[in-house]
Amino acid sequence: MTTTARDRLIVALDVATADEARALVDSLSGAVGMFKVGSRLFTAAGPQLVREIVGRGEKVFLDLKYHDIPNTVAEAVGEAGLLGASLITVHALGGKAMIEAAVGALPAVGSRVLAVTVLTSHDEKSLGDIGLPGAVTETVQRLARLAREARADGVVASPLEAGLVRDACGPDFLIVTPGIRPSGARADDQARAATPAAAIKAGATHLVVGRPIAQAADPVAAAAAIVREMESAL
Repeated sequence: MTTTARDRLIVALDVATADEARALVDSLSGAVGMFKVGSRLFTAAGPQLVREIVGRGEKVFLDLKYHDIPNTVAEAVGEAGLLGASLITVHALGGKAMIEAAVGALPAVGSRVLAVTVLTSHDEKSLGDIGLPGAVTETVQRLARLAREARADGVVASPLEAGLVRDACGPDFLIVTPGIRPSGARADDQARAATPAAAIKAGATHLVVGRPIAQAADPVAAAAAIVREMESAL
């Protein structure tokens, strides 16, 4: 089945309540390919909201960035798979054994594991502060190779490193890029951002967009504009 630009667009449900999330899902159903549930919403609304969104026929990107000992992560990822999440994140910094445990824990329900490389809020100074000196690009590429070796389905990386990851990990590796800002939009807290077209041209397979859609006066129109920009780059 052909993957369209719409299928590649993930909207981040970065809201405080289940009702706000439901309203966004209701308005954007059919206009985007997937909805991201992150730590804030999951903490507020719990697994039941994920089940509800999946039950509506929508796809969920469960972005909880698991990072713990391999057994604990495997158990958590297995439960996430049973919720019906299509994409599930772990931190690549958890290491190869942890990523392998996560991949091996998934039931046969079509869920896929992504390893988070370097958060888009980081730059070289902040990475150095936590003991990861050197270029951000080198760290991202190294962690992406580690994820591929551990049989992860892909990684989360900024659009600025998507091309490096594609070169390092081959054509079938998923590259999910947050830090997407349409032309003219504010960067907010994203240190390494790019436009939708630039991210697709660099090799991203999926784009995660939050505030530029969720906080738009017309979220459906904002999503449609981003899809059109993605289509121009495919």
